[in-house]
Parts: sequence; structure tokens; C-alpha cells
Amino acid sequence: MAERILRPESQAAQALGRVDDATGAIIPPIHPATTFERDPDLAYSRGRAYARADNPTYAAAADTLTALEGGCRTLLFSSGMAAATAIFLALSPGDHVVVPRVMYWGLRAWLTGFATRWGLTVDLVDMADPAALEAALRPGRTRLVWLESPANPTWDVADIAAVAALTHRAGARLAVDSTVATPVLTRPLELGADLVMHSATKYLNGHSDVIAGTVTTARADEFWERVTAVQVQNGAILGPFEAWLLQRGMRTLFPRVRWQCDTALILAHRLAGHPRVAAVLYPGLPDFPGHALAARQMRGGFGGMLSIRVAGGAPAAVAVAARVGLWTRATSLGGVESLIEHRASVEGPASPVPDDLLRLSVGLEAAEDLWADLEAALEAR
Repeated sequence: MAERILRPESQAAQALGRVDDATGAIIPPIHPATTFERDPDLAYSRGRAYARADNPTYAAAADTLTALEGGCRTLLFSSGMAAATAIFLALSPGDHVVVPRVMYWGLRAWLTGFATRWGLTVDLVDMADPAALEAALRPGRTRLVWLESPANPTWDVADIAAVAALTHRAGARLAVDSTVATPVLTRPLELGADLVMHSATKYLNGHSDVIAGTVTTARADEFWERVTAVQVQNGAILGPFEAWLLQRGMRTLFPRVRWQCDTALILAHRLAGHPRVAAVLYPGLPDFPGHALAARQMRGGFGGMLSIRVAGGAPAAVAVAARVGLWTRATSLGGVESLIEHRASVEGPASPVPDDLLRLSVGLEAAEDLWADLEAALEAR
């Protein structure tokens, strides 16, 4: 009988169906070993030598994500920043890269600071404008295009397939930060991306108890070997306990993300009609500029992240965040608890984020409770 191909939901829930050979345990064990025994002839017939390069617990989580993304291989990193920067560090000084104007602020700061001093040429463009991207590309010199969709914290959605076509025509690679969409909603490799990156601290883990990053590749080519070398030689690896927790989190990824999408959509519609909300930024709203693209590119939901611009400017926005009770004022996203924060004060004076914007990460609480808390915070004087 031919082996049945399982849907991603089943692959995630069963962690690819692994059962421990030694004990029959249905939960993969943690392997904390840092080193592995050589054979008498000094070979490593069991395939592992040292944990900086490999460990069975890393492999279990990496294999699960590879299957969910429809990729070839996955690397686990010690943080999302370690994962993202490894891709850029696999380039050579003098290479040209194109990145979005709106993106995770920590990576933007690294690119415009360290990466430019190290020797990369960096152009920031509006990725929703194909003409702007095409004008920024330098065939023969552009080596990488970086895309974030939806983009943090305005949640603009870029056309991954269109960006991939322009990127490849210029002879470059496309890497997509898909932290917010997750493989539940978007699989960038299917749309033409070469690499997909996640801050696995967020939705993949989903419990706010692991710092981790991942990169999955469409093919194991020479550039992938360079990314792997950056990880191993720089020691930017994930510990086995963190890898085990990441694997545990991915087993509930699909129901968590779908619940968060449903709640975010409810809140977005209600906030859009509130007199003290100047604008709601959420791809699921019909009047959002990228709604039609999001409906085509994102499967089964529009994400658990939204932002609001509060009428009355920055003081009003900060006051709303100060008055919530159920929402937690904290940085991060994708966990089971709902978070709210004033992004401009987090990102600092160089931030392109409007100072009246509050970013909301929807958790697993009841939608009615989250709405009641927000409504009270908005309406209080």
C-alpha cells in the first residue's frame, strides 16, 4: 500500500509521527549530549560528532518545520535575529541587498548599522510597489531581496510570487520573513521564495517561553551551505531543551493560529467602527489596501496581529495602553496571552511607525473579554 501523504495539520500534531525506538514513547525525548562517541576506527557511523553541528532533538524540530514549509532543509538558531542575520552574513562584502522600508525594527537597525559597515550595500524600498522594487534591483550585483509579509507593525501584505519573479530575473535570491503568517497561512517557498525565516519565539513556539529562530530552504545549494557554515562556526545554535519546547509548541500551531485569526478579525471589525480609533490596520478588513492580495495569498485567515491608530495622537494611544487590564503591556507576539504596546516608544526616534499606533497581538482569550477590556480602555476619560 502506498504511504499516505498527510496534511500539514496532521504532520504538526503528531510531530511527523515519531515514536521513540528505545522506549516506545510518543513524545520525542530530549538529548542533552554535547558530544557523541567515535567508532574504534575513529569514524562516526551513527552520524553525529558534536552538538554544535547536530543533535537529535534539533533534528526532530527542524524536520517538522521542513515538512510544514514544504522545504528541503531547516536550521534552528538561538534567536530570530541570529537566523535572519545568518542569511546576510552568508553574502560577501560589496554585495547589494534590497529590504522593505517597513520591517522588524531590530533587523532594520542591524542592516543600516552593522551590515553597511561590514560591507553590504542596503536599499530600503516599498515592497508593495513593484516598480520601486524593480528600480532598486541591480542585476549582477543584487544578491538578496528580503521580504516581510505581513510587515510589522502596519501588516502590509506583499505579493510574494511577483517579488520572487522580479528577484530571480535580476539573478538574486528571495528570503521571506514569514513569522506572522506562519506556514498555517502562507508557504512562501510554494510562491517562489528561496528561503523562509521565522522568529520561532513567536507563533511557532507560541508559549512565550523560548527564544529561537529558523531558516528553511527550498534547495540545498552552495548558498545554503554558507548559511549552515555561519550558524555552526558562529555557534548560533539552539539548545536541546529549547528545541524540544519548540517542537512541543509546533504541535498545536494550527489550532492556535486559527483561533487567533478568528478573534483578530472580530476585534478588527469592532475597532473599525469605534469613534476613538482613527484607523485599523488589518489585512482582513475589506477596505485594507492589501485585502484582495491577502485573501488570495493567505489561506484560512489574515493573522493574529493588528494595529490601531488612536484618535488624539501619541498621548491618547499611550493612555489607552495604560488602562487595559486583560491585555498585557509587553513586547513580543504570537503567544497564548494577548499583548499590547506603543510601538514608536519601543523603536525609538528613527522609527517610521506613527506615534499614535498601538500594536495588538491576539492570544487565546475569549474575544468578548478582549473586546470589553479594549472598549473600556478606549472610552475611559
